[in-house]
Amino acid sequence: MKNLNVKQNGKHWIGIATIAAALVPGTLSAQQASDSLLQQATLENVIQYALKHQPSVQNALVNEQITETTIKGKLADWYPQVNFNYSYQHNFQLQTTVFQGNPVKIGVDNTSSMQFTATQAIFNRDVLLAARSAGIVRQQAKQNTASTKIDVAVNVSKAFYDVLATTQQIKVSKEDITRLERSQQDAYNQYKAGVTDKTDYKRAQIALNNTKALLRSNEEALKAKLEYLKALMGYPVNNDLPIVYDTLQMEREIPVDTLQQLNPATRIEYQQLVTQRRIQEYNLMYNKWSFLPALSANGAYNLNYLNNSFSKLYGDNVPNSYAGVTLSLPLFQGGKRRYNIKQAEWQLKSIDLQITDLRNSVNAEYAQALATYKASLANFLSLKENLALAQEVYDVIQLQYRSGVKTYLEVITSETDLRTARINYFNALYQVLAGKIDVQKSLGQINY
Repeated sequence: MKNLNVKQNGKHWIGIATIAAALVPGTLSAQQASDSLLQQATLENVIQYALKHQPSVQNALVNEQITETTIKGKLADWYPQVNFNYSYQHNFQLQTTVFQGNPVKIGVDNTSSMQFTATQAIFNRDVLLAARSAGIVRQQAKQNTASTKIDVAVNVSKAFYDVLATTQQIKVSKEDITRLERSQQDAYNQYKAGVTDKTDYKRAQIALNNTKALLRSNEEALKAKLEYLKALMGYPVNNDLPIVYDTLQMEREIPVDTLQQLNPATRIEYQQLVTQRRIQEYNLMYNKWSFLPALSANGAYNLNYLNNSFSKLYGDNVPNSYAGVTLSLPLFQGGKRRYNIKQAEWQLKSIDLQITDLRNSVNAEYAQALATYKASLANFLSLKENLALAQEVYDVIQLQYRSGVKTYLEVITSETDLRTARINYFNALYQVLAGKIDVQKSLGQINY
């Protein structure tokens, strides 16, 4: 009876283990899917998600690893290079030489050798360049990644604001539809009561239809803009992106110090050119080193096997070994080295001109971004005031219309003004925020 219980308990635990094994992959898969989605898509969360999942950023990080392994591969040439060679040769006909007028065959039927060689570079311009330029090459790879992240952050931010602008237009349209449906019902009731003619009712219907059409248009546009934002983020296509925003907080983030002095050295593009110049300086030095000799130490240990019988070939070993130094000095190459040096000097001059051109373009870019930001800010402040005025006018005319003082045409006009003021306000808000991003980018203040 006890053995039966043991068997049953064993089957019980085996069943639990089987179920657990089946559930674990699904649980892990669900966990991974959950980790790859955003619960709250705020601007900062969206940017951080893009910096982690965007393929261009990941590719830049991969290029960093490629650069690192390439550097290590170049630096490996500084270490002793040890090799092993094996050879076997069977002679069907032995070589013949003449000794004291008589032909004499030399050698044996079977020969074999095993060779261990070692080479140590003492001076070589290739390994010297790798050792001196390793740090700057790593820096260049990191700067390329930083540049990619900045571009991704800027593009994602602007796409996020574009989505918000369309979202707000949809929100405004929905509120307008609610208000217009109420106005339409009021106009219809007044028409039925004989207070007004059917013109007011039809005007209300026209305004309602136009607003519904605008709503459908914006809803379709929002779908496309969300997909574009997902593409910039590297976000899963078939999953929702729950956009979260705070309009008041965004208004508080509008100000930027417009008196800041531009320093081109803070721009990633400038830093990349400076790094590129340093690499080119090493390239110039590399070409000048071509007049210097290459020096290396080398040695070998050879195991030689000689025998006419293959079965006895590896019975006896006749070893030999040596160590030495090799000095290689190219004497004449048709002027190739001088031409390479001149080419490297001109390439260095070209980078200097690119740096000068970048300084000028950075100044122009900053001036343009600052002017756009100031214009957008002035426009935003005016439209914010217009929104308050349009709301006040609409409220007053509504009361006057219900009191019979104003016509319905004036109600429609005030509704149109209010809707336009609200849409313009939100568009101006996101436009000024996008302008702020351009100012910060031109100042080199966006860093990731």
